[in-house]
Amino acid sequence: MAKKKTKTDNTPVTDSLLTSPLKVASRVIRGQIISSDFFTRHWLMILVIVTLILIYITNKYNCLRSMEEIRSLTIELERIETEAMRERSNYMSKITEQAMRSRLDSLRLDLRIQDQPPFKLSTK
Repeated sequence: MAKKKTKTDNTPVTDSLLTSPLKVASRVIRGQIISSDFFTRHWLMILVIVTLILIYITNKYNCLRSMEEIRSLTIELERIETEAMRERSNYMSKITEQAMRSRLDSLRLDLRIQDQPPFKLSTK
């Protein structure tokens, strides 16, 4: 809560800095808190600080954008690696099957690849 100050005529007055942001803004604009003399004396430091703030904002934006791009590329890489592994296993099974067929044909055995998968016989 704002502390009460008293004038010489004993009427309570609230601190204007703590009561309203509009009053603070109007005091800054009128030069009661920060005068124009302050800006003329420290213009170089103010310029450097504003430049550093803008560089910080730009760097943060670029980092966030790069992190999002890395995340999306990582997801795409995982998907492509999975697809490549699936295609490789598919290819290897076809190569193995083709080699087995050619070996059976060269030995002239009367063996064929089953159309139906094997099943188990169970006794009750």
